[in-house]
Amino acid sequence: MQPVLQLENLSVSFDTPHGEVEAVRDVSLSLQKGEILALVGESGCGKTVMSQSIMKLLPKSSRIKQGRIIVDGNDITEYKEKQMRPLRGSVLSMVFQDPMTTLNPTIPIGKQITESILKHNKLSSGQAKQKALEMLDLVGIGNPGQMYSLQPHFFSGGMRQRCVLAIALASNPKILFADEPTTALDVTVQAKILDLLLDIRDKTGISIVFISHDLGVVARIADRVAVMYAGKIVEIGTTEEVFYDPRHPYVWGLMSAIPSLAAENETLNTIPGMPPVMLDPPKGDAFAVRNEFALAIDYEKMPPMFQVSPTHSAATWLLDERAPKITPPISLKRRASS
Repeated sequence: MQPVLQLENLSVSFDTPHGEVEAVRDVSLSLQKGEILALVGESGCGKTVMSQSIMKLLPKSSRIKQGRIIVDGNDITEYKEKQMRPLRGSVLSMVFQDPMTTLNPTIPIGKQITESILKHNKLSSGQAKQKALEMLDLVGIGNPGQMYSLQPHFFSGGMRQRCVLAIALASNPKILFADEPTTALDVTVQAKILDLLLDIRDKTGISIVFISHDLGVVARIADRVAVMYAGKIVEIGTTEEVFYDPRHPYVWGLMSAIPSLAAENETLNTIPGMPPVMLDPPKGDAFAVRNEFALAIDYEKMPPMFQVSPTHSAATWLLDERAPKITPPISLKRRASS
């Protein structure tokens, strides 16, 4: 089956007054129809830049250094704004962390959804309004006929995020990028939004790229997980493989820092140090200086992706047949045996 999205060796840089910043480095991945792929990593690892490079929403200071972006079988790597405009909404859509960056505070919610529908579909105003009401109902807004005429300030944070989802889904896109869509919400509302995304995926068959730094959220929603560090994917696999059998030391560190995995009366683990400044990327493995299991080669040569299974791979020299056998942190052994 042909992927709905495919990235081939994608690298994205920014030109700054201090030099070139390598934000995304040699990323390859694919997304299947109806799949939810989670992008995970610390702030600044390249998750949002990668998704916005696909949407062509990056500033003019950015540029694609190499690679290809293939959407629904079409190479859009060199697409300009005029070519991208009809794709946004109808093929590609995005939901951001703060719904008020999307919603106009002065215009009724229903009208904003209707405008999105009319922009991408040849419908009458009446038909577009009916579709907008259906979208409000789809995302779980009760009494859509009444809510249609209300401005965003009448809605709670969770309801606003549902309205943004209605706008994003109004033209039946094939791919939805959800960039930290639940971070600003309380736990109860967060769970409802996650359930809503799963329900919408099941009803529409849409493919979702879910961007987050919250591994608990990712475990609940994702089919596959790609972990990014310093602009590169360092591990990718099914959710079960990445959570129950992680192979990269960075992923060990992320897992060990999950509060629910900390043993009773033990101190919560942290990853020492900070991610590198990408004005001057390290020569070898970017995680080496923070990695207690680093080998000498980590400081000299970037590791390739080693295949763990047909669906699971990781970029760490510890998977080389010549590397010493390392026992993962005890907290991960508890997780795997629970």
